[in-house]
Amino acid sequence: MATSMLCRRTAIFSWAIRRVSPLKSYNPASSHCGLLHQIANYNPKPLKLNLKDPYIPDRESEKTPEWQKTAKYDRKLFGRYGSSSGIDPAKLWPSHAQLEEMIAEEREWNPPLRVMLKNVEAKTKEANAKRLAKEKLVAANMAKMPKMVADWRKEKREAKQKLKDEKARRERLLAEARERFGYAMDPRSPKFLEMVSEIEKEEKKKRKTRSVSSYFTD
Repeated sequence: MATSMLCRRTAIFSWAIRRVSPLKSYNPASSHCGLLHQIANYNPKPLKLNLKDPYIPDRESEKTPEWQKTAKYDRKLFGRYGSSSGIDPAKLWPSHAQLEEMIAEEREWNPPLRVMLKNVEAKTKEANAKRLAKEKLVAANMAKMPKMVADWRKEKREAKQKLKDEKARRERLLAEARERFGYAMDPRSPKFLEMVSEIEKEEKKKRKTRSVSSYFTD
């Protein structure tokens, strides 16, 4: 496939040469064969790798980037060039503080099996305790449910009866006001409110008199 593409490009190049200089003799076949011969004899020079004199940055120079002065870069140089890098491998090991930090991180993210089992057991116990507490609360509330329903119904009946009594009392006061003044009154009028106040005082006085009489009678 590469040879066919090369032939096609050579033919296009030959056609362009003929268009530019039609007076000159040009042999596409010989040019084609010469070009193929030249390509076949192409021998590129091998890349030269300087393994004898590796690049070692100067730590004392201000032009050297900071990232080339780190221990991480020293490890990279030693891994690439070995002892030729001039780096002491003993300095590449982590310090005691770094080792302690690595060990602590390892224990945190990869704890021993006994620790993992202990944690699983503790979480299981905690989940069971929460479940039992929730079931106990539900059972206690279910035991209180009949009384709660009865109390709610009682409050509902009392509220309904209270509204009924207030409505009856209002109608009675309106009827009494109509009988006293001879016409229907607005329950918000000062005259009606004054009459209601007088009636409440009289009823309070009567209740007090009855309670005193019952006390001496008993």
